[in-house]
Amino acid sequence: MSKQSNKNTPHKPDYVFGKKNYMVMAIGIAVIALGFILMAGGGSDDPNVFNPDIYNFRRIRLAPTIVLIGFGIEVYAILLDPNKKKKQ
Repeated sequence: MSKQSNKNTPHKPDYVFGKKNYMVMAIGIAVIALGFILMAGGGSDDPNVFNPDIYNFRRIRLAPTIVLIGFGIEVYAILLDPNKKKKQ
């Protein structure tokens, strides 16, 4: 006899990723946001005055590196297998 589904039983949605994937994705998004926050600023209030602070280490080297690391974390989160069991 085949098993019939009950119409009153709620269907559990099937997610593409597991809980671990979503947690790693959230960390990656936070790292990317931090990189963009570090890139912000450095402008001048007066358009006739140049502010050389826009070319400092934080905005030119550090912030883009952090953004790229965040994208790397996102790629890792997508490729992570949530069903993989730990070796004992």
